[in-house]
Amino acid sequence: MKALLRAATALAGVALAGSAFAADLPRRAAPPPVFTPVPVFTWTGAYFGINAGYAFDASSRSNNSTFVVPGGVGLTSGPAAVATFRNRSQDGFSGGAQVGYNYQFTPGSGVVVGIEADAQYLDFGRDRNNAFVSGGAIAPGLILNDPRGLASLDYFGTVRGRLGYAFDRTLVYGTGGFAYGSGSADRSFGGYAGNDSFRTGYAVGGGIEYALPTDSFLNFFRSSAVTLKVEGLYVNLDRGTRNQGVLLVNAANLAPAYVTPIGRRDDEFAVVRAGLNYKFGSY
Repeated sequence: MKALLRAATALAGVALAGSAFAADLPRRAAPPPVFTPVPVFTWTGAYFGINAGYAFDASSRSNNSTFVVPGGVGLTSGPAAVATFRNRSQDGFSGGAQVGYNYQFTPGSGVVVGIEADAQYLDFGRDRNNAFVSGGAIAPGLILNDPRGLASLDYFGTVRGRLGYAFDRTLVYGTGGFAYGSGSADRSFGGYAGNDSFRTGYAVGGGIEYALPTDSFLNFFRSSAVTLKVEGLYVNLDRGTRNQGVLLVNAANLAPAYVTPIGRRDDEFAVVRAGLNYKFGSY
């Protein structure tokens, strides 16, 4: 019996010594946590999109809106007629599409440069013959037209550079470059002095753009980002002698029937619009 007790005591001692030795051994270190960096957004990449807005006359022309049609030349049934137009009758819807490319020098926040081209429909001219006539009556077959108007423009487009600064997903920018436009004969009255021909000029403006998260519900094309923008543009197109002072138009052939000395040389208008872009390239 004593022998068994001595053996048990010896085994207990060995076990205790083994536990103490194991406690002194170095423990295996746990693997460090895996760090996944959050991707930094960049505006670099190509994009395309659509836009819609409102365009209105932005010229510095005279605010005179009253024009006299002299009698005795077969234009009125009285000795004379006075036509009064709404002072700012040239405005309307504008909509179209754009395509472009941006390059950001430093991801996150930094300078962004780019180029953009767009093509726009214009709804100018719906009020071009809305005038109050007094002192006489316009002869049948003649149409009144505001000689200061923009009615001959059906569309315009631009090719512009862009320069801005990005605050992460927010981009503030200025823009400027080449502009062009034209109109169809049915809205520019028979091509008087070539007024339905192609014309060119310039456009300047600026805006602010914001990039939505990649998983936005608007991301139908699985692009790297969907961006929303608000933009303003001033457009100036040189008209030469186009449509200068056309007050009365022959309804049969849309040719000018009477021209006043008051007209305009340039098509000057402003556009305020909102846009949606799909960006492809770097995240």
